[in-house]
Amino acid sequence: MKKYLSMIEMMYHQANSAGNCVNGFCRYMNEFMTPYLLAASYFSNAEMNKMATTHPLEGLISYAGLMNFNHDVGSRAIISSMKAMSDFGNMEMKKALDALFDNVFKRTGNGGKYDDIVAFSESQAVMTEMLTHGYPQAIQDIESEFGFGFERGENVKAAETDRFILYQILPIDPQTEVRADGKPILILPPYVLGANILGFLPRENRSYAHCFANLGIPTYIRIMKDIAVTPAVQLVTGEEDARDTRVFCEKIMATHGKPVTLNGYCQGGYMAVCSLLSGELDGVVDALITCVSPMDGTRSRGFKEFFGMLPDRFNELMYGTKTLPNGNKVADGTLMGWVYKLKSIEAEFPLVAFLRDLTMFSPRNGKTPKVSKTAAAINYWLKNERSDLPLSITRMSFASYNTPVTEDGTLPVKLFGRPLNFKRIQEKGIPWLICYGEKDDLVEKETALAPLDFIQAEVAPFPKGHVAIATSWSNPISECALHACFGNENHRGPVRFQLDLDKIISEP
Repeated sequence: MKKYLSMIEMMYHQANSAGNCVNGFCRYMNEFMTPYLLAASYFSNAEMNKMATTHPLEGLISYAGLMNFNHDVGSRAIISSMKAMSDFGNMEMKKALDALFDNVFKRTGNGGKYDDIVAFSESQAVMTEMLTHGYPQAIQDIESEFGFGFERGENVKAAETDRFILYQILPIDPQTEVRADGKPILILPPYVLGANILGFLPRENRSYAHCFANLGIPTYIRIMKDIAVTPAVQLVTGEEDARDTRVFCEKIMATHGKPVTLNGYCQGGYMAVCSLLSGELDGVVDALITCVSPMDGTRSRGFKEFFGMLPDRFNELMYGTKTLPNGNKVADGTLMGWVYKLKSIEAEFPLVAFLRDLTMFSPRNGKTPKVSKTAAAINYWLKNERSDLPLSITRMSFASYNTPVTEDGTLPVKLFGRPLNFKRIQEKGIPWLICYGEKDDLVEKETALAPLDFIQAEVAPFPKGHVAIATSWSNPISECALHACFGNENHRGPVRFQLDLDKIISEP
């Protein structure tokens, strides 16, 4: 009777695991296919308009090239999926065989993780249950701890324009006083992935912006208004971005009596540099920090390899543009996120991602790993913080990834009709700290350090990838803490850079 009950229990666990696997994989596939359907819709609309104005032969040649592009992406997806299935299968098969032999031959003391096949099947059920239900619940539960939470009133609204809101970020510890005469810093977040990644988990000491604020530095951040309901944001231009930044800098400078350090993260860094080079921020900004910011996108090996096979006909913004109910056009942020997945298809294809995350919950020492707050917060950010982009701002980024900086350091965009050249920053005597991720596959080292071909700037290389500066290294006790010097060459983190600037200015 005991053996029969054990068999029934094992079958129950197997059925539970199978059901969870199907549900979980369908969710991963849905998250991948929804942007694909959007892309197909935009592609169809764009081609309907373009076919009437282009020669049929050009279309045939372009479609042949597109077929090759799709074949390359599909092949890489299939190969990576087969490898992921093989690796996962080999790992789990060994566990299953160990458990089966333990059960059949009554082995003991063999160092196996499971006493019998029933225990193994139960572990599989727990693992799939965690991925299908526990993981999504943990991501949902982290919402109250993630980001700045401006709606909670923990930070101060300092100014506002039609497009942006300026907030002062206050220290987590209410006993920490902000130095009113300290050198202030203004942080510009990226447009597409929002600001909350820079306020990652404040209560866990993992927040880029709070690294400054918690040391008493007057810390401000520019927050874009909701593009879905704000026409002024939908139509914002690079010139308006620069003017609004100046308005905020003037407000900050009037409050603290010192020029502002401008700190851009990712795309925010590119916009900060463009605004500075235009001359619009003269007199209010005297220092610059950029973190993982693309300064010359044409130097990106990953994007060059990915888009190299894509025919020029399809390398246009119209294939990612959506029309809002009021008639304004914006770049679809969901589709842009999907393009990044295609670029890294070997790691992001649904089956690969599903098996990778499933392995994360494989029991260790008889215990199922819990979902860390860091993993939950990153996934919450990826799922919920993506935003559409104003077309004018997107065109600036698009130009930077398609047209290289000239031999004399001139960028491929203009503001206020003025050419933008990196050399102006050095001519104005503005100190510049460039931070980059050594394993960043989104903004590679060569892309971030392009200005060094034309001017001198201080460099701080951080381990890991694109968001590690805002997540891993924003922890004050980490090995690359932002307020310290780290590495064999004692590179200064951005907070250390700001503190040292303030010290120099404050010295008699």
